[in-house]
Amino acid sequence: MAPAAMRTAAQSIAGAKPVSYWLDDPARPDALPALTGDERTDLLVIGGGYSGLWTALIAKERDPDRDVVLIEGHEVGWAASGRNGGFCAASLTHGLANGVERWPDEIAKLEELGERNLDAIEAAVARYGIDCEFERTGEIDVATEPHQLEELREWHGELVKLGITGVDFLDRDALRAEVDSPTFLGGLWDRNGVAMLHPAKLAWGLKRACLELGVRIYEHTRGLDLVRSGPGMAVRTPYGRVFARRVALGTNIFPSLVKRVRPYTVPVYDYALMTEPLTPQQLESIGWKGRQGLGDSANQFHYFRLSADNRILWGGYDAIYPYGGRLSADLDQRPETFLKLAEQFFDCFPQLSGLNFSHAWGGAIDTCSRFTAFFGTAHQGRVAYAAGYTGLGVGSTRFGADVMLDLLAGEETERTRLEMVRSKPMPFPPEPFAWAGIEITKRSLARADSNGGHRNLWLKAMDRLGLGFDS
Repeated sequence: MAPAAMRTAAQSIAGAKPVSYWLDDPARPDALPALTGDERTDLLVIGGGYSGLWTALIAKERDPDRDVVLIEGHEVGWAASGRNGGFCAASLTHGLANGVERWPDEIAKLEELGERNLDAIEAAVARYGIDCEFERTGEIDVATEPHQLEELREWHGELVKLGITGVDFLDRDALRAEVDSPTFLGGLWDRNGVAMLHPAKLAWGLKRACLELGVRIYEHTRGLDLVRSGPGMAVRTPYGRVFARRVALGTNIFPSLVKRVRPYTVPVYDYALMTEPLTPQQLESIGWKGRQGLGDSANQFHYFRLSADNRILWGGYDAIYPYGGRLSADLDQRPETFLKLAEQFFDCFPQLSGLNFSHAWGGAIDTCSRFTAFFGTAHQGRVAYAAGYTGLGVGSTRFGADVMLDLLAGEETERTRLEMVRSKPMPFPPEPFAWAGIEITKRSLARADSNGGHRNLWLKAMDRLGLGFDS
């Protein structure tokens, strides 16, 4: 990029607040008090993100008399649930292509369950009056390179053969009539399979709904260890204990209290920018009247969407794995990534030159080697867990909550019979091998993006093993 353009990009982020736009909201509820002393309950849910909130809510919906306690180490929705892009997808498999590759015999059922899950989220938002700016606008996968356009065209043909409807191929002119960027060559528009929403308001609304149904929630209450206690389990917290018949773990990227689960996930730090609100003239210059979510088709991809007040969220591209899987608030800010994202934003939308970014933030995603959630139980079925959503957890965590509750009940259901639920991904190796393998993969993916999509021997070997790295 020319020095003048780099200065423009740097100026655009100079005043950005180092906090998630979604969490920087006057509607943010006050934290509830921490647990002090001992509690006893039928079901303990650990984790106050989407995974834990949906589990607690659905548990009460299934059995209003069940006593449920939820503990959260910080505040409800403060981690990935309050920092993501707000893309709520029907897909349970990190996209249909990944699902077809891994579970071809189950893909029709997985797609059906995913559609039902998204419908159930929309229904719950309405039923509980959750004002989370839910818009079922769909998402467009965008090609910005010729090889990506051909791949999208071929994939659309495969979708037709699979009988998948509601996905339209857009050529360059049709796409630019929807959203105008000189970099866009075409795209695939999934019209019904993705909703846009305000992620933090969804978490806060689920918190309120849980409280209204009688769930007892304790914030700033970290689960420190998990041990057997008579017929149930006991979890120690900083100022007390919880004794529970059953425990559901929704801690995702944070170290699991079931230690054997830890090698299956690694943290990947993802970053995003949010612009100031666009003026009517700026909005007119790019179109976007359909308000769809967008994502480009590169291996190192961007995701972008409009907020309710017509800001543009622009995130992705860099996926940073810290050596040793270190989790730290210091990693939530990465100026070199923010500068890169700003430069790429103005490459995409040069007509918005002069627009500034109001917020810049990052956060950790729980990534697993098959890109989509895995499930299991421990302590002879008294504990269930779900993790590894790899960036698509806004929608699929609700499905994961249903799975965990099925597993804790010892029930065989259409969910627990799935191979996706019964199988595990490949665990990541110990250091330094994890870091080295991820770095080689990231560099290979970057080379593929700049080389017409051609995958080198390393990526081909990873493909054969069903392994990868994504955010």
